[in-house]
Amino acid sequence: MTEKTNSFLEDGEYQAKIDELRSRNQKKDSITLYPFNPNFITDYKGYVLGLSTEEIDRLHVFRAKNQFVNSGEEFQKVTLISDSLLESLQPYFKFPEWTQKGRYETLVGAGSHSSMKSESVPDHNAIVPGKVKDLNSATAEELRSVNGIGEKLSQRIVKFRDHLGGFLVEEQLGHVYGLEPEVVAKVLKDYRILHSPAISKININQATPRDISKLVYIKYEVAARIVAFREANGGITTFDELIEIEDFPSERLDIIKLYLQL
Repeated sequence: MTEKTNSFLEDGEYQAKIDELRSRNQKKDSITLYPFNPNFITDYKGYVLGLSTEEIDRLHVFRAKNQFVNSGEEFQKVTLISDSLLESLQPYFKFPEWTQKGRYETLVGAGSHSSMKSESVPDHNAIVPGKVKDLNSATAEELRSVNGIGEKLSQRIVKFRDHLGGFLVEEQLGHVYGLEPEVVAKVLKDYRILHSPAISKININQATPRDISKLVYIKYEVAARIVAFREANGGITTFDELIEIEDFPSERLDIIKLYLQL
């Protein structure tokens, strides 16, 4: 019997992609992905998403400069993740609405020349010392100098900020009720977070429903469900467990957990 020669030649690059996908899928088997803002990826979340230590570190170095990525392409440019990993994660990326609206207006106004910047999107690299004021210390009167902000909106911004104990990320400005994305962009041209507030974090495993509901993102009914879930399961070990709770605002988990501790 004549032994047939295997003529298949392994494509090293193609096999590498297969191996990467297999490895990443094995890590994801134990988690369910929900929309998230990739600017706030922790070491643990980066690991389960398939990022290497070096890729996560590049993101953290970038964020330490108070800079933000506002698209999947920018995320890849900063982290240097592979095309296949970007393709896998990008459907779950959730950026602030005003950044995406600004990008859309840029493409329409520039005839699809995406290299041009939209005036409605703040440049996080263009902070001019002495000209930009601190968003966490701005008064309602100062905020009224921004076109589009009247007495009610300015007071609402300050009240929301004070209830939080201060803005930790500029994206939170867009969470103020009634504040349109284009007005948010105008504010962030003149106001940025220059001094981060000292936050007293809420211990999610010890706090009462009333204490948890003091965080403006969580209603009392949801806080009560968090406590019930905690007691039924012997505690909460990861913030991702909160997504399982009915009516929990999962789209804001990455920001909410900045105010919590386990």
